[in-house]
Amino acid sequence: MNNASIADNFSLLSKLMDIHGDNSFKAKSYAIAAFNIEKLPMELEGLPHDKIFALKGIGDSLGKRIVEQLETGQLSTLNEYLAKTPPGVLEMLNIKGIGPKKISTIWKELEIENLGELLYACNENRLLLYRGFGEKTQQNIKESIEFYFGSLGSYLYQQIESYAQAVDAKLKNVFKGQAFLFTGEYRRQLEIIDTLEWVTTVPMNTLRDFFTKLGFDILKEEGDYLSCKGKENVTLGFYCCQQEALYSCLFRTSCSENFLEAWTNTTQWNAQQAYVSEETIFSEAGMAFIPAFRREQANVIEQARNNNLSELIQPTDITAIIHCHSKWSDGASPLEDMAQAAIDQGYQYLVISDHSKSAFYASGLNEERILAQHQQIDELNEKLTPFKIFKSIESDILNDGNLDYSPEVLNSFDIVIGSIHSNLKMPEEKAMMRLMNAIANPYTSILGHMTGRLLLSRSGYPVDHKTIIEACAQHHVVIELNAHPRRLDIDWRWIEYALEKGVLISINPDAHAVEGYADCRYGVLVAQKAGLTKEQNLSSFSLAAFENFVIEQKRKRN
Repeated sequence: MNNASIADNFSLLSKLMDIHGDNSFKAKSYAIAAFNIEKLPMELEGLPHDKIFALKGIGDSLGKRIVEQLETGQLSTLNEYLAKTPPGVLEMLNIKGIGPKKISTIWKELEIENLGELLYACNENRLLLYRGFGEKTQQNIKESIEFYFGSLGSYLYQQIESYAQAVDAKLKNVFKGQAFLFTGEYRRQLEIIDTLEWVTTVPMNTLRDFFTKLGFDILKEEGDYLSCKGKENVTLGFYCCQQEALYSCLFRTSCSENFLEAWTNTTQWNAQQAYVSEETIFSEAGMAFIPAFRREQANVIEQARNNNLSELIQPTDITAIIHCHSKWSDGASPLEDMAQAAIDQGYQYLVISDHSKSAFYASGLNEERILAQHQQIDELNEKLTPFKIFKSIESDILNDGNLDYSPEVLNSFDIVIGSIHSNLKMPEEKAMMRLMNAIANPYTSILGHMTGRLLLSRSGYPVDHKTIIEACAQHHVVIELNAHPRRLDIDWRWIEYALEKGVLISINPDAHAVEGYADCRYGVLVAQKAGLTKEQNLSSFSLAAFENFVIEQKRKRN
């Protein structure tokens, strides 16, 4: 074991002791030992033990731990700390701008255990509530985490979108007259992108030479496929074909495996045939055109054959902002600014849903502050008419499944969104008990971010989707499609079942700043994959229709 490895172990042990708030003197001694060992002119391995113990600044205790590592390759004290430290907390040490003391605060006071949760907390301005975290620090942490995630090679659709468009424009400019058409995961509007792919008529050798000169690493060159990666750490893939094979290749690479297998088994399509467009492939098969983002499951083929494809929801069909936060809790803007921004962007109404009192970390509203907020809403509604602000709350679903206000307080809201924010590490039985109790609560209007997942960061608590959806149908509870690009929860793969059961979906941005309204678009993109129409989406209701919905909700309570 070389000096660098021994020093790294001592350095990590020092940091973990600080994170756990243990003996600061010992932690500092390990940090000093790490520094001194790195500077040694000779390797410790092979030295007699008495020479190791005699080294300046080592002493008996540190000497024993050096010998332990040389003999076993392990540091038992470090292993003990690693065993009691969540992997996500350990990973925070990779982030520039947060040392052990700040990580300790993040873990123990904010109860955040991984980088995805920390990034989401930055987006919600949660860090600003704690000593030692100013706006600049929060922004630096946010940027460092985003950079770190980028280095891992998988991206949210929202993260990759601008880069994809920039590369596409560059390629079309360099190779004028040649085809470059998006395909694969990006064209199918998947929420996570591992590889950006195109179908192109540029010869593979030409593409390889082009990217090699730009300093890209060639990852794969097989058959008609080339993939490469540059300093941005995004994998680019290219299906190279002749012009006559362009659309058959585009179709083939724009389908999921399940869809393509079903298509091949149920149609007589010829993959070698020259098609003038993708639409021709469908018309020759005697069915309506299926957009690439819907080519996931086989049942869509039958719908297209029967000309039974619905007109899908579009971003312009969102008429309202439902579920957003203001400075009353952890939002970045005053309520009036959130309302004015909604007006400026053409929305008909705003459903303000600040955090409830259990969310103390987010300045959740107690009963007294609720009354004050409702008074402001009444005043703003007089001022901003015909635009309307509805009184709502994102009420925490407690450990027993109850909401965190009395029935009298809950009854003062037009809409109640029930969400789980605490004690997320739980078995399915516990999660289901909490969710089912909340759904059965007559004051629950909307079930917020059903699984609590954070894409690329946290899988969410385990749930029985079918049972939850059926309960929402029974109790007339709307299911939120949280449109934040890191949530997109409910998973679009379960929306079709919800629609079959007659459950309304609501595409909500969960915005903590005016800029968050734009996230509605990402909710729409995944909702399209599930076949959602505007009629099936609550946030597409007109003001009059939504007012009727509120009346029905209040009737349900009684």
